[in-house]
Amino acid sequence: MIRNAAAYEEDFYAWTQEQARLMRAGLVSELDLENIAEEFESMGGQIRHELHSRLLQLAMHLLKWQYQPTHRGMSWRVSIRNQRNEIDDLIHASPSLKAVIPDIFARAYVKARGTAADETGLPLKIFPVAPPFSLEQALDPLYPSDLGSAEQAAE
Repeated sequence: MIRNAAAYEEDFYAWTQEQARLMRAGLVSELDLENIAEEFESMGGQIRHELHSRLLQLAMHLLKWQYQPTHRGMSWRVSIRNQRNEIDDLIHASPSLKAVIPDIFARAYVKARGTAADETGLPLKIFPVAPPFSLEQALDPLYPSDLGSAEQAAE
């Protein structure tokens, strides 16, 4: 066990390979369980962080789309579509995220509001404190209607 813990600090990649080998061999007593548990928790945190980041980007672009209609372009449309697709993939791969997505969305919106103000040069007070769209709308590929669906964009 000490050897495993030391390897964790000295050569993370080698440590992961050794832990996988020990697991496959069924040598549970030799596993570095404390560090394995820490890594699993970290992986879950990374998934939540990615979801937060994607929701922030989505909300920010939806705000820009709504409050700066004269600057709408293909890059915003593509970013909105990409964020929705990536969020869908994350939730598909980890369905338990559905339970935490409303809270993550609420926190992401607060940051998206500030980022939208910074990127547009518009005053922060222009952007409402509460999202002007629901989580369901933000994730809906047909919202807002002037954004267009994938089929409409392809025409």
